Amino acid sequence: MMFRSIPSSLAVLLALFLGLAEASANKSPIEQRPDSCVLMPVDEASVAKGKRQWSFDLSHPGNYVVELVLPLEQAYEKQLAAVSIDGVSLKGGLEKSYIIEDGLVSGFVTPAKIEKAGRHTLTLDTDLQVRQVRLVPEGYVKSRIYIASEKYYEPWLEMHQSAPKVAAMEWYKNARFGMFIHWGAYSMAAGSWKGVKIEDSPISGPRVAEWLMFTFNISREEYREYAKRFNPDSSFAENFASLAKETGMRYMVITSKHHDGFALFDSAYSDFDIADHTAYDGDLIKELYDACRAKGIDFGVYYSHGNDWMDGGDGNYANVKARNDVYGVYTRPNGKNLWDPSPNSHAAYLEEKAYPQVAELIKLLPDLRLIWFDGDGLITEEQSFRFYKMVYDLNPNIVVNRRIGYNFGDYVDAGDNKTPTESELAAKHFETCGTANHSWGFKAHDHDWHSSNELLRKFVDIVSKGGNYLLNIGPEESGKVPEPCVDGFREMGKWVKTNSEAIFGTRRWTKFNENVQPSVRGRGKQPVSNGKEFWFSAKGDAVYAMSLADPGDKARIQSLGAEAGKVTSVRLLGSERELKWKQSDKALEVDLSGIEIGPNGYALKVILK
Repeated sequence: MMFRSIPSSLAVLLALFLGLAEASANKSPIEQRPDSCVLMPVDEASVAKGKRQWSFDLSHPGNYVVELVLPLEQAYEKQLAAVSIDGVSLKGGLEKSYIIEDGLVSGFVTPAKIEKAGRHTLTLDTDLQVRQVRLVPEGYVKSRIYIASEKYYEPWLEMHQSAPKVAAMEWYKNARFGMFIHWGAYSMAAGSWKGVKIEDSPISGPRVAEWLMFTFNISREEYREYAKRFNPDSSFAENFASLAKETGMRYMVITSKHHDGFALFDSAYSDFDIADHTAYDGDLIKELYDACRAKGIDFGVYYSHGNDWMDGGDGNYANVKARNDVYGVYTRPNGKNLWDPSPNSHAAYLEEKAYPQVAELIKLLPDLRLIWFDGDGLITEEQSFRFYKMVYDLNPNIVVNRRIGYNFGDYVDAGDNKTPTESELAAKHFETCGTANHSWGFKAHDHDWHSSNELLRKFVDIVSKGGNYLLNIGPEESGKVPEPCVDGFREMGKWVKTNSEAIFGTRRWTKFNENVQPSVRGRGKQPVSNGKEFWFSAKGDAVYAMSLADPGDKARIQSLGAEAGKVTSVRLLGSERELKWKQSDKALEVDLSGIEIGPNGYALKVILK
């Protein structure tokens, strides 16, 4: 009836406008993807008062960085935009971050803190020509996990969610604890070069022993000559596998080729390897693989695909920098050979060495469980995706880490020696890789070894958050592991074996811990454990309370008061002794008098009804 007073053509236009507005208002919310990101295409936005809006469902609360994907020509425009989530405005500006095939990615400096799962609304106000708005976990941004262009996501997801890969990830999650080994030609130098400690090098770079060639800018010719002397003792494989077993580790990952380009296996695609370049008669990788299999330890290899200071040119730095400079995007040079690059292109290195060597390893090791890629900084989306697909096509049962590049890893990490905070946890499983002192490779003058208790603090924190711990050894040239490291691992192994039920096959409980002193992020010394600290894990109807100190006569656990559920039984892991306990509204109290508990503490199994 209302349209009779206006021309029919205008009535049609008004009806069409109202219909579009209603359809826009009723758009379905966007779901969070399995890789933890939320991607909001511009054509799926509603428009209200000139501002674009999206509704999205978030299953994993936490801190998220808002990124805008823009056409490249928008790089010349001022990066001005205002974003609010559920009416709360983001503070801080917008900065150019990186370039993908889909365009320029600019991210807000300040992350959005989203504390609850469920339905949320994002509002964007900008004059920029936006192609897509993305919510990316803050932990990804801190770790420089770039989110690839849309065309790669569905093909990657199909592989990542395939039955073999799901089974492989289930193995990996349950394996929980592994040994990392950094060992190679650099181990001979033991953290010094020509009498100068790596910390005292005038050249900027990481002060870890395996970065010797980079931090001293050693020429390729000189390093090749130096590497000829690498000749370890043949007992190494048995020693490494035995130590892993004693420590309670379920898998192992060794540097098959680090950034220096030297391979510890016999490769047909390079003579810069243990078999062709040294006097050693054998294949270190195959020997260690066989030793691990004999002891029931699963096997993985580290492979530096992005960096190769011997054969990888400049690591693609000049090409990426030339493109980025046009659009005002910073290019990180760290890890790239800019002092003596090989004359070939980085793309040629990938074709002639990296892709075929990874394929060699997969064929050499039929039961390989994990490939730990590294040095991904400047490889392209296409190259990173090709590595993932090649591994999958050759053996879909192999798990791949996030440093393969972009968001193509099967799991993530927060960086070296870092465990994600609660707000950084995402949908993807995580791993923490950590050192036992301050270097990955052997450094003779680094005697600051973490105690078994310090290592356990890191481990139970990781376990409580549901992650994996890959703990490193840096053997000497011969293959001998420094005694303080061995001693700490063996002490740690006693606790792990006694309390394995609280570690392997468990999941996060409703709380990670109670009364825990803040840990030092990175390599710093950890707080001294006390009897009030507990970390939790869960399995079925059981909750495990892990402590790293002698409690005296009584343990008091506040998180297991009546609100947690009714306690029906309490058991000390590693003991058959019946315990006396009492649950109140405020806490669970367990009588441990007369029970001998070592300095590294204990774990309780508590059944809740």
